[in-house]
Amino acid sequence: MADAVLPAARRSPLAHAADRLAAVGRDTGGALELSELPLLTQIDVRLDPKGAAADAVGLALGLQLPAEPDTVVRAGNLSVLSLGPDEWLVLGPPGSRQDLESRIREAGGDEPVSVTDVSAQRTTLVVSGPRARDLLAHGCPLDLHPRAFRAGRCAQTTLARAQVVLVAPDEPGGGFRVLVRSSFAGYLTDWLLDAATEWRA
Repeated sequence: MADAVLPAARRSPLAHAADRLAAVGRDTGGALELSELPLLTQIDVRLDPKGAAADAVGLALGLQLPAEPDTVVRAGNLSVLSLGPDEWLVLGPPGSRQDLESRIREAGGDEPVSVTDVSAQRTTLVVSGPRARDLLAHGCPLDLHPRAFRAGRCAQTTLARAQVVLVAPDEPGGGFRVLVRSSFAGYLTDWLLDAATEWRA
């Protein structure tokens, strides 16, 4: 009998860039910090926001699904991003996919609910430090001033022409989360590293 084939362990698309990302903080004297949040669980959820499933799913996740597009709700180690009138992206820690999927599907009951694991589709870069907004402004068309893009906001936009989901820092001085498709992660990392040289100490 043939040996069972075990699935290959997932590897972050930016595992090879960890040292270069970490060096930015040192090279810029702390003006910028770049890092990756690898292998986050990402579940795309679509349902009727006015149906019974919306409240039930929110209850199962311990939060209320954000009703306003381009907003974020957080509870514990979960974040839920509103990507449209009937679409949300649930972000959880690595390894939580099965639990989150089960909770969402069970809460949805007989209601029409789409639950799709998109964890492998994107990775997450964190851009923080006093110059984080300036760095991102070099390649992003959004107004990133704190009055316009503040805590609790997110947006589907472009950064250096790559499609991303950008999440505002939780608090002043916190880091921006940049969710980028895995196939563009290396390109965007190279762009960020190059743009960061402006603030080299």
